[in-house]
Amino acid sequence: MKSTNRKTFFMFLLAFLVAFFIVSLVGVLRSSFTKTGAPEIPAAQAVLPEVPVKVPLSFTELTDKVKPVVVNISTTKTFRGQGFASPFGRSPFGDEFFERFFGDMPRREFKQRSLGSGFIISNDGYIFTNNHVVEQADKILVKISDGKEYDAKVIGRDANTDIALIKIKADNSLPVADIGDSDQVKVGEWVIAIGNPFGLEATVTAGIVSAKGRVIGAGPYDNFIQTDASINPGNSGGPLFNMEGKVIGINTAIVAQGQGIGFAIPINMAKSIFNELKTKGKVTRGWLGVSVQDITEDMARNLNYKARSGALVSEVFKGDPADQAGIKVGDIIIDINGKSIKDMHELLLTIAGLSVGDKAKMKVLRDGKELSVTAVIAERKDTRQAAATESGNGHFGISVQEMTDDIARQLGVPKFTGVIITEIEPGSAADEARLQAGDIILQVNRVTVKSLENYRKEIAKAADKKSVTLLIKRGNSNFFVALRME
Repeated sequence: MKSTNRKTFFMFLLAFLVAFFIVSLVGVLRSSFTKTGAPEIPAAQAVLPEVPVKVPLSFTELTDKVKPVVVNISTTKTFRGQGFASPFGRSPFGDEFFERFFGDMPRREFKQRSLGSGFIISNDGYIFTNNHVVEQADKILVKISDGKEYDAKVIGRDANTDIALIKIKADNSLPVADIGDSDQVKVGEWVIAIGNPFGLEATVTAGIVSAKGRVIGAGPYDNFIQTDASINPGNSGGPLFNMEGKVIGINTAIVAQGQGIGFAIPINMAKSIFNELKTKGKVTRGWLGVSVQDITEDMARNLNYKARSGALVSEVFKGDPADQAGIKVGDIIIDINGKSIKDMHELLLTIAGLSVGDKAKMKVLRDGKELSVTAVIAERKDTRQAAATESGNGHFGISVQEMTDDIARQLGVPKFTGVIITEIEPGSAADEARLQAGDIILQVNRVTVKSLENYRKEIAKAADKKSVTLLIKRGNSNFFVALRME
């Protein structure tokens, strides 16, 4: 019996020692692998900083708060028919047949009705909307959230920004929108849009800010907030709210055949012109008197300019502020009143934001040297052109001829104004840059061209370097173009 107990004891002890050895060995191997092999992966919290999740659980409270400030706008526009309409429908003989016999009858009037949105910005009835919603309207009817309807009149319009200010006669108890600061808007933050898409009143859609500062070719002062909150016809003029219930934009545009892409005018742009719309009915903007364009990589190389920021002056209008201040063609404007100028669009917005008589203190680069000049801002006229179009680059391939008296007279330019392009070689640099016959070459690599001989001399130098920057005159506009030989 004792022998059996002793045997059992030793077997238990042996099992314990074996287990202890195995556990110790595993510990040693793990320690060795940690020191010499792949390190242990730390917890995710230690690698990435925690980002608080701010996905709204519901937009109900926000919607209830802001919906009363949104209005429905319906307009009626009257058009007079361009020709006589047959009383029997479309005539197999054409409308001209009936016009021959009934031409003295008055032409028909057609009424076009459309819908839009807006939002109340003062308790006495001022409302922001889009210019295209109320433009040419004979009658404007505003319906507020409680169902009451009011006739409205246009107080001021600005086609360049597509903003309009209208007013209804109401007591001072109207709900008023809380206006935010669009400069503080960040890409990725939640927003909601409220309006009347397709006539469906008080429709709420939600999304995020997809991008800021979008230029979509809608006008000279494009600076849109892009959002994926659904915006459709009828939303135009309605507000875009942030999660604090503040208006940060005016919904205005959609992309044809696009989904989830809408655009809103930053509310700060509307705020900046409110007083002028209210008091003058229009907006007066600043004018510098230059045509400018962005700087391509080839242009920067040819101009010996390391950066690509700034706006390249391609034309200076005689007698205008820039001319009086001493700005010259080829200057690069890099700063206005302490604000860095990134490109031609930013220059246009900056100058437009200045008042007539303001001083624009500018830093410009000329032949690699920084200069300071000051211009007194004039009033911009809508007929003036403030920016040139930038062209591409590619191979050389230009045929030119001397500017004769007859050609100069036909084009309305002085005789000694560059050389005129007569032919563009297909597939060449000039063809890729979309230069065309009839364009006038004013400069070759910053050297003014006054004769055919002068041009040939400078273009030969450029051909040796396999690159050239030309100053082109087309119609009433000047622009630079850089060409490269491969």
